[in-house]
Amino acid sequence: MAGTLYVVGTPIGNLSDLSPRAVETLQAVDFIAAEDTRVTVKILNHFGIKKPQVSYYEHNLREKGEQIVQRLLAGESCAIVTDAGMPCISDPGEDLVRLCAEQNIPVTAVPGPSAAITALAVSGLLTARFAFEGFLSMNRKRRMERLEQIRGDDRTLIFYEAPHKLRDTLKDLLEGLGDRRVSLCRELTKVHEEIYRTTLAGALQHYSQGENKPKGEFVLVVEGASPEEREDAMTLEEAVELAKRLREEGLPPSEAAKQAAKQSGQKKNDIYRAMSSDEL
Repeated sequence: MAGTLYVVGTPIGNLSDLSPRAVETLQAVDFIAAEDTRVTVKILNHFGIKKPQVSYYEHNLREKGEQIVQRLLAGESCAIVTDAGMPCISDPGEDLVRLCAEQNIPVTAVPGPSAAITALAVSGLLTARFAFEGFLSMNRKRRMERLEQIRGDDRTLIFYEAPHKLRDTLKDLLEGLGDRRVSLCRELTKVHEEIYRTTLAGALQHYSQGENKPKGEFVLVVEGASPEEREDAMTLEEAVELAKRLREEGLPPSEAAKQAAKQSGQKKNDIYRAMSSDEL
């Protein structure tokens, strides 16, 4: 009989947030798959847990994932943990759960803290409907295309970002979504917890000052599109007509589609394809 994969949530900062059930699970499993064994061993040592660890992260997930699955099929039990929060959410553990599902290996969750939900709860923005976007693409073209796609979304939007990329991301959010309210959360549950509520323009100005150098991992909770923004949103057909007018003014097809996408919230590729099809 196959063993069980336990998806165990770990503290996002305060070790006291590790649940008694999580401690019991980590003590009971045969081994632990950890994103960073150096981080996880600190948690294990704090609770007096001694278990073998397997390093499992983005760049070795294919090889190690198969090895972990084989051990589970042989009857061993495994807990997967990430550096902080719930595994498998914007995390390589997603792939391991998929492999287990394909092999009918039991998977159960031992829930714990989540930086995204914690930040949403204290953001002061609407919480009834939200969309978790995680990390935006490092490729600026794809990043801006994604922002075009979600510009008309009225749900509260949640992003993760590293400190060294925060300023560039704020610039792109401001350009792609317009100036909106935002809550920037860092060091959640830790001694130096900071929740900074402002606007995207205000955040960019704040973190562009030398004395406010971004530190720590950030969760950005951004206000959704306003009713006015949604009402002003163009249909695809209207965006294509705009692109055609821009073409008539002398812009190349690709640039016309790009400008129309910025103004309409529609996807550039959809506009370009529709425009090209009409011109055939």
